[in-house]
Amino acid sequence: MTSAPSPAKRLPNRTLAAFSAACLPYAALGLPVYVTLPEFYASHVGVDLALVGVIFLVIRLADIFVDPALGMVIDRTHSRFGRYRLWMGMAAPVLMLAVGMLFMVRPGAGGAYLAIWLIVMSLGFSVSLLSQVSWASTLTSDYDQRSRIYGWWQTANIVGVLVVLLIPALVQNLGLGDYASAVRWQGWFIIVALPLTLVITFAFTPEPKAGPSPDKGTRFAYLSLFKLPVLQRLLTADLMLGIARGVVGALFFYFFEAVQGFQRAETSILLLVYFVAGLAGAPVWSALAVRMGKHGALILACVYFAATLLLAAFAGPVLVPLAEAAGLGNAEVVVAGLMVALVGLAFASGDLLLRAMMADVADQVRLDQGEDRTGLLFSILTATSKLGYAVSVMTFAGLRLTGFDPTLGGANSETALIWLQIMFAGLPALCLVVGAWALWRYPLDQTRHAEIRAALEARGGAG
Repeated sequence: MTSAPSPAKRLPNRTLAAFSAACLPYAALGLPVYVTLPEFYASHVGVDLALVGVIFLVIRLADIFVDPALGMVIDRTHSRFGRYRLWMGMAAPVLMLAVGMLFMVRPGAGGAYLAIWLIVMSLGFSVSLLSQVSWASTLTSDYDQRSRIYGWWQTANIVGVLVVLLIPALVQNLGLGDYASAVRWQGWFIIVALPLTLVITFAFTPEPKAGPSPDKGTRFAYLSLFKLPVLQRLLTADLMLGIARGVVGALFFYFFEAVQGFQRAETSILLLVYFVAGLAGAPVWSALAVRMGKHGALILACVYFAATLLLAAFAGPVLVPLAEAAGLGNAEVVVAGLMVALVGLAFASGDLLLRAMMADVADQVRLDQGEDRTGLLFSILTATSKLGYAVSVMTFAGLRLTGFDPTLGGANSETALIWLQIMFAGLPALCLVVGAWALWRYPLDQTRHAEIRAALEARGGAG
């Protein structure tokens, strides 16, 4: 019988804050890639809307094959600088170059320009993100502390998102330029912040000694990982959450401007409210993960996300007359803000809980196979997330089939606007329900993980 695992040392908040510093530019880049850039290239640069969707889809599909290859290379890396520091440092200049080319673009650039620099950016971002989330999983082997680590990670991500969202509002309200200028300012923020935050992360975050590298002769043995029921459930949930959140992000501006009738400044404020609520919700989901287990908290988050999204899309307008009767000024904006805030509370749940759960899966794989496949496992998770977001971008092509024209806004046909409403809320809600179902009876709970930790410690392989 395996003895109980030894208590893990609690990581100080200053260490987690230093580690999370790099999240600021990474998150500031991640949001525009899925929300700002597709719409910006379609509406301001002049690339066809359907072509934008195809380019993003193809590159995200390619990541399904590229990311695991990168993960395997990272897992086999040993250097005096550490495994993850090395790769994050090498990826930084690649990211900075790609950001400069993508964000400083002028009107008239074609689809080839977008595709080339999106590929370069995607490679740099994949290496950076894989290294960072894998590094986080090695900071502790404790089940509950991992929820705390990824809670800090996700909170810092949301702060980065909020900063990059504030930039367009500040640029336009201070008279520093139009929306296109604001996008360029976003790019400059990422380029400047990336090296500064990496210095903080590298200087003040320990990198534990890497586990045993996978055998080079088992190059395709990773395919056996997909046979693990625990990984199948986890990846299904991740894919569904990726599609759901991607659709909401991709169609956010179109829905609130074309269906709800808001102006761009008002919609930008609503998007800011969405992420502020996500910032408030991050510690809540971390705490719930300790109380009811990570998978239980994520099931609850999926159901809550689906319910509030449907409420916001279909019941929100019905509440406006009630708000007006109550004497609220600018009732439409107030109601929309409240609805968006309720939806946003669930935003942080998927990223932080799924990655904390994958860290536990990495322990199980290390116990079963005797090899450290942390980078590979997180690369698979990252590829699944990207696939979900890529599929969501294809809603642009779906909208074109319904007759929706992004230049017409609210002047589109009633049929096109109804389909936009269904795609914005109904499709994500369906995906969220499937994601919750996939996690039902999830086998790797706190009790099972304690057994894995104890077995690793007995074998001398605990992290």
